[in-house]
Amino acid sequence: MGAIFIILESLSLHFYANSSAYAQAKLLTASNVFVGGVNSMFASVGKYFHLATENERLVARVAELENELEAYQTAVNEYELHANLDTINLKYLHTPARVINNTVSHQQNFITVDRGWGDGVRDGMAVLTADGCMFGYVVSCAEHYAVCMSVLNTEFRASGRPTHSGEFGSISWDGKDRHFVTLSEIPKYTPIEVGDTIVSTAYSFYFPEGVRIGTVDNITNSDNSPSSTIRVRLSADFMTTHKVVLVENRDAEIIMNLEDSVKYVK
Repeated sequence: MGAIFIILESLSLHFYANSSAYAQAKLLTASNVFVGGVNSMFASVGKYFHLATENERLVARVAELENELEAYQTAVNEYELHANLDTINLKYLHTPARVINNTVSHQQNFITVDRGWGDGVRDGMAVLTADGCMFGYVVSCAEHYAVCMSVLNTEFRASGRPTHSGEFGSISWDGKDRHFVTLSEIPKYTPIEVGDTIVSTAYSFYFPEGVRIGTVDNITNSDNSPSSTIRVRLSADFMTTHKVVLVENRDAEIIMNLEDSVKYVK
């Protein structure tokens, strides 16, 4: 019975399709909608499996654009707009990398990435998320791998300030909540409110100035202290970040050697 039904149904569709141009158009539209839906479904599945590759391309492009922006800003600052951007001595160099290991549940958390000294990575390079948020800095390199100290490490230190103020303090993590760090040593008179953005300063050894750290969540003042203690909600998500950008301060070694030489002057 089932076969007879299918044959009769096919014949009905055949006669209907040939009955008029209107009927043919309706059937063609219906078939296109069906085929388009199937194609769309397969395309969506294909896009899903290509997301990882696409994300890697996007992070690489972010690093490339950051290098171009750094070159342009250097050119503007030095009145060298006529110069070839590739020949300008950039202060910061950006390299994309992939996180292959990351811990968040210890007091001293570390991140491992798939780039090392063979890829131009050096100790002291900043580690940022793909959208430019503070994530950590490189502390040890192999040829094609590097271990980085996470912001979620009780020994981590960086310099931070509100975007609208020049007053700066020290960023640290107390080892408790992976969503928050502490900004200390900010003078009480500094105008700062909940929701204000905290960024890195020009005094950071590892990080470029203006790297986003997070937003003010709570401000605590004590009568016995001239400074405020500020809880900052981190912008980076340490559980879901898989693509990062390593940033090298190409003047860092020169500055460090210069400062070390002064220490030994008697």
